[in-house]
Amino acid sequence: MSHKSFEDVLNAAGNPVHLLRNSQTGPYIYPVVPPEFTNWRDEQRAWRETCILFNQSYHMTDMYVEGPDALKVLTMLGVNSFKNFGPSKAKQFVACNHDGFVIGDVILFHLEENRFNLVGRPSVHNWVQYHCETGQYDVKLDRDERTVARPGPIVRKAYRYQVQGPNALKVIEKVTGKAVPDVKFFNMTDFQIAGRRVRALRHGMVGQPGFELFGPWDDGEAVKAAIVEAGQEFGLRQSGARTYSSNTLESGWIPSPLPAVYSGEKMKPYRQWLPANTYEAIASLGGSFYSSNIEDYYLTPWDLGYGPSVKFDHDFIGREALEKIAEKPRRKKVTLVLNGEDVTRGISSMFQQGKRTKYFDFPSAVYSTLPYDKVVKDGKVIGVSTWCGYSANEGAMLTLAIVDVEHSQPGTPVTFVWGEEGGGSSKPTVERHEQLEIRATVAPVPYSDPARTAYRVD
Repeated sequence: MSHKSFEDVLNAAGNPVHLLRNSQTGPYIYPVVPPEFTNWRDEQRAWRETCILFNQSYHMTDMYVEGPDALKVLTMLGVNSFKNFGPSKAKQFVACNHDGFVIGDVILFHLEENRFNLVGRPSVHNWVQYHCETGQYDVKLDRDERTVARPGPIVRKAYRYQVQGPNALKVIEKVTGKAVPDVKFFNMTDFQIAGRRVRALRHGMVGQPGFELFGPWDDGEAVKAAIVEAGQEFGLRQSGARTYSSNTLESGWIPSPLPAVYSGEKMKPYRQWLPANTYEAIASLGGSFYSSNIEDYYLTPWDLGYGPSVKFDHDFIGREALEKIAEKPRRKKVTLVLNGEDVTRGISSMFQQGKRTKYFDFPSAVYSTLPYDKVVKDGKVIGVSTWCGYSANEGAMLTLAIVDVEHSQPGTPVTFVWGEEGGGSSKPTVERHEQLEIRATVAPVPYSDPARTAYRVD
């Protein structure tokens, strides 16, 4: 008998960790966009040295929430403050479960009065949709699935691009034919590009000035062509899918927290509402951090660097638990700089017979939807790494990690463990291998100086 709900899938698996460890799904996909337009090294350098165009039109879920109760629902689910959050503004929207653990985060656009758009991985969309459909709210939802989760031709409601880098404003000025207006971070304005109205969010994904541009799907190709042409003079490069997934190493944003929905009686009605093929059911868990208790993989807003965004000026799900956590957060987000000699030693095992370490892909060494590698100090696990990859700008293999506060000081030596226990799991992205211990040094997050001084989350 086929499973009808996510809860059915969990009951059949017996343990959510076992389910996720052996999922046949690979890493989160960035579809349609070519892997590289030139090469990922020069594409990485473009956001630091000239300008880059990210095409975000395919890999994220959009959900439009509209109606008199739209803000009421979002306020009830978000840890963020909604004071002064009016039309033409956006924010990093963070949702937690009843115990204060993160379900996910997305960008929330306040498009018009009583009309919002959630953009990102689908775990937050699912949570919001559940409450809209099961609560007594006067709202209407319009969900636009990411490309890999939809049948038929690729036709979405909106295109989405980012123009980022030190020359980004020059490109925008040339393509619009006007001086770039002074727009505050995470506020919106309008441009005219190729004769089309384009909405623009002042953003800074890689710590450089830039904008996120969006508009009706049918306008997308003309707008992109105009940007590419205008950008030639200023060294603009288009980002391939390989490059896009690595920008987070320098900006410090953790893309892949495990949604804290797999346990708890209060969450059971939600799990029964979720379909059997939901993102939470098919996602894969990988890496060297192992626990049979799924709650050991849950993260708090402070773990992810969202502590400053948590505001207790409104009632929301998880508030009581977060008020206690806020008194003394246990862990902190950091960057780990991996020792080059140790990484090279692992890579060199590919050229010998016998035991080999887990393959390092470049630039993002991510082989599961939810990567969790353990970080060790003096033989004790002190944290987890959630994203690993190479930065051509820094000439280093970096990871985004969450470690105990007492070990979070920059310069602290730790050990990063690469690869899975027991030679690997049944995931198709995992070959048989042995684990590798890599020396690492704690560094600030964001690691990039421009990102650390300019990037904000709320």
